[in-house]
Amino acid sequence: MQAFAGLPVPDAPRVLAPIALADFLASAGADLGASGWITVGQDMIDAFAQLTGDMQFIHVDPARAAAEGPFGGTVAHGFLTLSLLPRMAFDVIPPVEGIAARVNYGFDKIRFLAPVPAGARLRARFVRESVQERKPGQLAILTSVAVEIEGGERPALSAQWLSMWTLAEGAA
Repeated sequence: MQAFAGLPVPDAPRVLAPIALADFLASAGADLGASGWITVGQDMIDAFAQLTGDMQFIHVDPARAAAEGPFGGTVAHGFLTLSLLPRMAFDVIPPVEGIAARVNYGFDKIRFLAPVPAGARLRARFVRESVQERKPGQLAILTSVAVEIEGGERPALSAQWLSMWTLAEGAA
C-alpha cells in the first residue's frame, strides 16, 4: 500500500494493452473478468471517514464496534466500496483506441449486500451489458458489476454502472 498525500491507496492497476474500437463495440454481453484483490484495511476506512465526515463507530472504533456493533468489528463504508470501482475497472477494462474521453454517467440498482470487515480483500467482476450509440460520436455503456469479498458468501455490492464515452475525431 502506498501513501498519496498521507492517504492509503491501493497498488497500481494492471497495465492492459489497448483494444480496437471495433472489438470493443462487439463486446456487448461479454464477461470482462475479475479485478485483482484490494485489501480494505482500517487505515483506508479511517481515511475515507476523514474525507467524508462519516465517523460512525462501526467504521472507526474497532473496540466499540466489536463490543456494541452488529458486525463484530469495524466495517468499510458502503460508499468506500463503491468508490473503489474505478480502480478495479482499470484491471479489466482496457483502453480503447479511438476514445477521447470516458465519463461516469451514474449507476442503476446499487445495492450494498454484505458488510466489508476491516482487513477484507475485495475484487470486482464486470460484465459489459450493452454498448449503444447515443448520438454521433457518443457511446452509452452499461456494465454490471459485483464486488466480491474473499471467502464471503454474498457480494458486498452489486450495481449497474453507466458511462458515456466520446469518440475521438475521425474514429469510427
